[in-house]
Amino acid sequence: MLGLEYFTFADLWSPIVFFICAALTILYFYVVGPWREKRYPLEPKVSARSKFWFVLGITLYYLCQGGPLELLGHLTFTFHMANMSITYLIVPPLLLLGIPAFVWRHIFSASVWKPFRWMMHPLLTLLMFNILFSIYHIPDVHDYVMVNFTIHRLYYFAMLITSFMMWWQIICPVEEWTRLTDVKKMGYIFANGVLLTPACALIIFAESPMYAMYNDPQVWANAMGYCVSGDPSVLLSKFEGPMFFNFMSPLEDQQLGGIVMKLVQEFMYGTILAYVFFHWYKREHSDSNDSLPNPEPAGN
Repeated sequence: MLGLEYFTFADLWSPIVFFICAALTILYFYVVGPWREKRYPLEPKVSARSKFWFVLGITLYYLCQGGPLELLGHLTFTFHMANMSITYLIVPPLLLLGIPAFVWRHIFSASVWKPFRWMMHPLLTLLMFNILFSIYHIPDVHDYVMVNFTIHRLYYFAMLITSFMMWWQIICPVEEWTRLTDVKKMGYIFANGVLLTPACALIIFAESPMYAMYNDPQVWANAMGYCVSGDPSVLLSKFEGPMFFNFMSPLEDQQLGGIVMKLVQEFMYGTILAYVFFHWYKREHSDSNDSLPNPEPAGN
Protein backbone atom coordinates (compact mmCIF):
# COMPACT_ATOMS: atom_id res chain seq x y z
CA MET A 1 0.00 0.00 0.00
CA LEU A 2 2.85 2.38 0.76
CA GLY A 3 4.65 1.61 -2.48
CA LEU A 4 8.00 1.00 -0.80
CA GLU A 5 8.50 -2.13 -2.88
CA TYR A 6 9.39 0.12 -5.82
CA PHE A 7 12.51 1.46 -4.12
CA THR A 8 15.99 0.03 -3.66
CA PHE A 9 17.73 -0.73 -0.37
CA ALA A 10 19.84 2.43 -0.75
CA ASP A 11 16.69 4.49 -1.35
CA LEU A 12 15.10 3.14 1.81
CA TRP A 13 18.06 3.21 4.19
CA SER A 14 20.36 6.00 2.89
CA PRO A 15 23.74 4.37 3.73
CA ILE A 16 25.58 7.73 3.76
CA VAL A 17 23.27 9.18 6.42
CA PHE A 18 23.49 5.90 8.35
CA PHE A 19 27.30 5.97 8.44
CA ILE A 20 27.31 9.64 9.49
CA CYS A 21 24.93 8.88 12.38
CA ALA A 22 26.93 5.76 13.29
CA ALA A 23 30.18 7.78 13.27
CA LEU A 24 28.62 10.40 15.56
CA THR A 25 27.50 7.64 17.94
CA ILE A 26 30.98 6.10 18.02
CA LEU A 27 32.49 9.56 18.61
CA TYR A 28 30.02 10.16 21.44
CA PHE A 29 30.98 6.97 23.28
CA TYR A 30 34.67 7.78 22.81
CA VAL A 31 34.20 11.30 24.19
CA VAL A 32 32.17 10.24 27.24
CA GLY A 33 34.51 7.29 27.85
CA PRO A 34 38.28 7.30 27.11
CA TRP A 35 38.47 11.01 26.22
CA ARG A 36 36.67 12.04 29.41
CA GLU A 37 38.98 9.87 31.53
CA LYS A 38 42.01 11.48 29.91
CA ARG A 39 40.97 15.15 29.68
CA TYR A 40 38.37 15.45 32.45
CA PRO A 41 39.15 12.72 34.98
CA LEU A 42 37.26 14.51 37.76
CA GLU A 43 34.02 14.57 35.78
CA PRO A 44 31.54 11.87 36.85
CA LYS A 45 30.81 8.97 34.55
CA VAL A 46 28.01 9.56 32.08
CA SER A 47 24.93 7.67 33.20
CA ALA A 48 23.33 4.89 31.22
CA ARG A 49 20.20 7.00 30.99
CA SER A 50 22.08 9.85 29.30
CA LYS A 51 23.62 7.40 26.84
CA PHE A 52 20.16 6.01 26.12
CA TRP A 53 18.78 9.49 25.38
CA PHE A 54 21.61 10.19 22.96
CA VAL A 55 21.29 6.90 21.09
CA LEU A 56 17.51 7.30 20.91
CA GLY A 57 17.88 10.84 19.55
CA ILE A 58 20.40 9.81 16.89
CA THR A 59 18.26 6.81 15.90
CA LEU A 60 15.13 8.92 15.51
CA TYR A 61 17.04 11.51 13.50
CA TYR A 62 18.35 8.84 11.15
CA LEU A 63 14.93 7.25 10.65
CA CYS A 64 13.33 10.63 9.91
CA GLN A 65 16.08 12.13 7.76
CA GLY A 66 17.71 9.09 6.19
CA GLY A 67 15.73 5.95 6.88
CA PRO A 68 12.37 4.67 5.60
CA LEU A 69 10.42 7.40 7.36
CA GLU A 70 12.29 10.00 5.33
CA LEU A 71 11.24 8.33 2.09
CA LEU A 72 7.67 7.95 3.31
CA GLY A 73 7.75 11.67 4.03
CA HIS A 74 8.17 12.23 0.29
CA LEU A 75 5.18 10.01 -0.43
CA THR A 76 2.59 11.42 1.97
CA PHE A 77 2.23 14.68 3.82
CA THR A 78 1.27 12.87 7.03
CA PHE A 79 4.64 11.13 7.26
CA HIS A 80 6.38 14.35 6.24
CA MET A 81 4.86 16.22 9.17
CA ALA A 82 5.61 13.34 11.53
CA ASN A 83 9.25 13.51 10.45
CA MET A 84 9.37 17.29 10.90
CA SER A 85 7.81 17.05 14.36
CA ILE A 86 10.17 14.31 15.53
CA THR A 87 13.27 15.94 14.04
CA TYR A 88 12.75 19.39 15.53
CA LEU A 89 10.58 18.82 18.60
CA ILE A 90 11.84 15.48 19.97
CA VAL A 91 15.40 14.86 18.76
CA PRO A 92 17.02 18.12 20.07
CA PRO A 93 15.92 17.71 23.72
CA LEU A 94 16.97 14.05 23.66
CA LEU A 95 20.46 14.95 22.46
CA LEU A 96 20.72 17.82 24.95
CA LEU A 97 19.84 15.40 27.72
CA GLY A 98 22.35 12.84 26.43
CA ILE A 99 25.44 15.02 25.95
CA PRO A 100 27.09 15.84 29.32
CA ALA A 101 27.88 19.36 30.46
CA PHE A 102 31.68 19.03 30.20
CA VAL A 103 31.38 18.47 26.43
CA TRP A 104 29.34 21.65 25.97
CA ARG A 105 31.78 23.60 28.15
CA HIS A 106 34.73 22.30 26.14
CA ILE A 107 33.13 23.35 22.85
CA PHE A 108 31.49 26.68 23.68
CA SER A 109 33.93 28.11 26.22
CA ALA A 110 36.28 29.01 23.37
CA SER A 111 36.65 32.73 22.70
CA VAL A 112 35.62 32.26 19.07
CA TRP A 113 31.98 31.97 20.20
CA LYS A 114 31.90 35.25 22.17
CA PRO A 115 30.78 37.44 19.21
CA PHE A 116 27.81 35.13 18.68
CA ARG A 117 26.52 34.90 22.24
CA TRP A 118 23.88 37.56 21.56
CA MET A 119 22.17 35.01 19.31
CA MET A 120 21.36 32.90 22.36
CA HIS A 121 19.02 35.47 23.85
CA PRO A 122 15.87 33.47 24.77
CA LEU A 123 13.49 35.78 22.91
CA LEU A 124 15.60 35.65 19.76
CA THR A 125 15.91 31.86 19.77
CA LEU A 126 12.15 31.60 20.34
CA LEU A 127 11.40 33.75 17.31
CA MET A 128 14.07 32.31 15.00
CA PHE A 129 12.91 28.72 15.27
CA ASN A 130 9.18 29.39 15.14
CA ILE A 131 9.48 31.84 12.24
CA LEU A 132 11.60 29.43 10.19
CA PHE A 133 9.28 26.52 11.00
CA SER A 134 6.14 28.51 10.17
CA ILE A 135 7.48 30.07 6.97
CA TYR A 136 8.47 26.61 5.75
CA HIS A 137 4.80 25.58 5.77
CA ILE A 138 3.69 28.41 3.49
CA PRO A 139 2.76 26.41 0.34
CA ASP A 140 4.98 28.30 -2.13
CA VAL A 141 7.95 28.19 0.24
CA HIS A 142 7.47 24.49 1.03
CA ASP A 143 7.26 23.47 -2.63
CA TYR A 144 10.28 25.61 -3.56
CA VAL A 145 12.39 24.13 -0.78
CA MET A 146 11.40 20.57 -1.64
CA VAL A 147 12.44 20.82 -5.31
CA ASN A 148 15.72 22.71 -4.80
CA PHE A 149 18.30 20.42 -3.25
CA THR A 150 20.79 23.02 -1.96
CA ILE A 151 18.07 25.25 -0.51
CA HIS A 152 16.44 22.16 1.01
CA ARG A 153 19.61 21.14 2.85
CA LEU A 154 20.42 24.66 4.02
CA TYR A 155 16.89 25.33 5.25
CA TYR A 156 16.69 22.02 7.11
CA PHE A 157 20.08 22.66 8.69
CA ALA A 158 18.99 26.15 9.79
CA MET A 159 15.84 24.73 11.37
CA LEU A 160 17.88 22.06 13.17
CA ILE A 161 20.32 24.60 14.61
CA THR A 162 17.58 27.00 15.70
CA SER A 163 15.61 24.13 17.24
CA PHE A 164 18.66 23.28 19.39
CA MET A 165 19.01 26.95 20.32
CA MET A 166 15.33 27.10 21.31
CA TRP A 167 15.42 23.87 23.33
CA TRP A 168 18.66 24.97 25.01
CA GLN A 169 16.69 27.63 26.87
CA ILE A 170 14.44 24.93 28.35
CA ILE A 171 16.86 22.02 28.82
CA CYS A 172 20.17 23.78 29.36
CA PRO A 173 22.74 21.01 30.02
CA VAL A 174 25.20 23.46 31.62
CA GLU A 175 23.70 24.70 34.88
CA GLU A 176 25.71 27.91 35.14
CA TRP A 177 24.68 28.90 31.60
CA THR A 178 20.96 28.73 32.32
CA ARG A 179 19.26 32.04 31.53
CA LEU A 180 15.66 31.29 32.47
CA THR A 181 14.14 30.53 35.84
CA ASP A 182 11.62 27.70 36.06
CA VAL A 183 8.70 30.12 35.94
CA LYS A 184 10.10 31.82 32.83
CA LYS A 185 10.69 28.41 31.24
CA MET A 186 7.00 27.61 31.67
CA GLY A 187 6.10 30.86 29.95
CA TYR A 188 8.66 30.12 27.24
CA ILE A 189 7.13 26.71 26.55
CA PHE A 190 3.66 28.21 26.41
CA ALA A 191 4.86 30.87 23.95
CA ASN A 192 6.31 28.17 21.70
CA GLY A 193 2.96 26.42 21.58
CA VAL A 194 1.16 29.66 20.73
CA LEU A 195 3.59 30.58 17.94
CA LEU A 196 3.28 27.17 16.24
CA THR A 197 -0.52 27.14 16.34
CA PRO A 198 -1.11 29.32 13.23
CA ALA A 199 0.92 26.96 11.02
CA CYS A 200 -1.02 23.97 12.35
CA ALA A 201 -4.35 25.76 11.86
CA LEU A 202 -3.41 26.75 8.30
CA ILE A 203 -2.87 23.09 7.41
CA ILE A 204 -5.71 21.50 9.38
CA PHE A 205 -8.50 23.89 8.36
CA ALA A 206 -7.54 24.38 4.71
CA GLU A 207 -10.45 23.71 2.37
CA SER A 208 -8.30 22.41 -0.47
CA PRO A 209 -4.88 20.77 -0.93
CA MET A 210 -2.16 23.42 -0.70
CA TYR A 211 1.11 21.64 -1.51
CA ALA A 212 1.98 20.83 -5.12
CA MET A 213 4.63 18.44 -3.80
CA TYR A 214 1.85 16.02 -2.77
CA ASN A 215 -0.67 16.80 -5.52
CA ASP A 216 1.22 17.57 -8.72
CA PRO A 217 2.92 14.38 -10.02
CA GLN A 218 5.59 16.32 -11.91
CA VAL A 219 6.58 18.40 -8.87
CA TRP A 220 6.64 15.23 -6.81
CA ALA A 221 8.88 13.46 -9.35
CA ASN A 222 11.30 16.41 -9.35
CA ALA A 223 11.55 16.31 -5.56
CA MET A 224 11.98 12.53 -5.54
CA GLY A 225 15.01 12.94 -7.79
CA TYR A 226 17.04 13.97 -4.74
CA CYS A 227 16.33 10.88 -2.66
CA VAL A 228 16.00 7.94 -5.11
CA SER A 229 18.34 6.45 -7.65
CA GLY A 230 17.61 6.44 -11.37
CA ASP A 231 14.95 8.48 -13.13
CA PRO A 232 12.15 9.24 -10.65
CA SER A 233 9.74 9.97 -13.49
CA VAL A 234 9.65 6.20 -14.07
CA LEU A 235 7.80 5.95 -10.77
CA LEU A 236 4.88 7.86 -12.26
CA SER A 237 4.18 4.98 -14.61
CA LYS A 238 3.97 2.51 -11.73
CA PHE A 239 1.31 4.21 -9.66
CA GLU A 240 -0.97 7.20 -9.75
CA GLY A 241 0.93 10.14 -8.38
CA PRO A 242 2.52 10.50 -4.97
CA MET A 243 -0.58 9.54 -2.94
CA PHE A 244 -0.20 5.97 -1.67
CA PHE A 245 -2.77 5.89 1.10
CA ASN A 246 -5.73 5.04 -1.10
CA PHE A 247 -8.12 5.41 1.83
CA MET A 248 -7.30 9.15 2.13
CA SER A 249 -7.76 12.00 -0.29
CA PRO A 250 -4.96 14.57 -0.68
CA LEU A 251 -6.92 17.00 1.51
CA GLU A 252 -7.43 14.38 4.23
CA ASP A 253 -3.74 13.50 4.12
CA GLN A 254 -2.85 17.19 4.50
CA GLN A 255 -5.24 17.67 7.40
CA LEU A 256 -3.99 14.54 9.16
CA GLY A 257 -0.43 15.80 8.76
CA GLY A 258 -1.38 19.04 10.50
CA ILE A 259 -3.08 17.11 13.29
CA VAL A 260 -0.01 14.91 13.76
CA MET A 261 2.22 17.97 14.03
CA LYS A 262 -0.10 19.57 16.58
CA LEU A 263 -0.38 16.38 18.65
CA VAL A 264 3.40 15.86 18.78
CA GLN A 265 3.87 19.52 19.70
CA GLU A 266 1.27 19.34 22.47
CA PHE A 267 2.72 16.08 23.80
CA MET A 268 6.30 17.38 23.93
CA TYR A 269 5.52 20.82 25.29
CA GLY A 270 3.00 19.38 27.75
CA THR A 271 5.49 16.80 29.02
CA ILE A 272 8.29 19.33 29.40
CA LEU A 273 5.93 21.88 30.97
CA ALA A 274 4.82 19.33 33.56
CA TYR A 275 8.44 18.39 34.31
CA VAL A 276 9.50 22.03 34.75
CA PHE A 277 6.45 22.76 36.91
CA PHE A 278 7.02 19.85 39.28
CA HIS A 279 10.74 20.61 39.43
CA TRP A 280 9.92 24.22 40.35
CA TYR A 281 7.26 23.18 42.88
CA LYS A 282 9.58 20.64 44.52
CA ARG A 283 12.42 23.15 44.79
CA GLU A 284 10.20 25.90 46.14
CA HIS A 285 8.66 23.52 48.65
CA SER A 286 12.11 22.35 49.73
CA ASP A 287 13.35 25.93 50.08
CA SER A 288 10.33 26.79 52.20
CA ASN A 289 11.01 23.91 54.55
CA ASP A 290 14.68 24.83 54.82
CA SER A 291 13.78 28.39 55.83
CA LEU A 292 11.66 27.27 58.79
CA PRO A 293 13.38 27.68 62.21
CA ASN A 294 14.51 24.50 63.86
CA PRO A 295 12.44 23.68 66.92
CA GLU A 296 14.33 24.15 70.16
CA PRO A 297 14.69 21.10 72.33
CA ALA A 298 12.34 21.00 75.26
CA GLY A 299 13.88 22.02 78.57
CA ASN A 300 14.39 19.56 81.36
